[in-house]
Amino acid sequence: MLSIRFVRIGKKRHPIYRIVVMEKGKNPHSTYLENLGTYNPHTKEKNIKKDRVDYWVSKGANLTATIHNLFVDQGFITYKKVRASKSKPGKKKQAQIAIKKSEEEATKKNQEAEKVAAEAAAKEAVEQAAPEIPAETEVKTEAISTEKSE
Repeated sequence: MLSIRFVRIGKKRHPIYRIVVMEKGKNPHSTYLENLGTYNPHTKEKNIKKDRVDYWVSKGANLTATIHNLFVDQGFITYKKVRASKSKPGKKKQAQIAIKKSEEEATKKNQEAEKVAAEAAAKEAVEQAAPEIPAETEVKTEAISTEKSE
């Protein structure tokens, strides 16, 4: 299976990444099929061949998570970013996420309750405002002729 991924080049403590197409299980320092560009994380400089990226993606090459996020930033693909790290967030972050979810659920329930209450109040107001017509009374309507008299 082909994948588009980073290959690290550059000096110690000053990486520059080459964006390449290669087999997924291959050693990153071995040969690759095609060089698609470079990325310098220090200067945020990106030199990427968009037409070649589109070609390889159309051929079925998978993107690593980091490359996917880079291409989303560049506008090459129109998806949401994905979590690049395989580790889960820490306990503190997980607690914040849980609190945020519970707050969202509470606001959703409150909005639904307010909507039901508003509908009930509107229905009650309509019932009070409308005069009561006995069910036995029939409303008579006369047919209006639309003929012209000449």
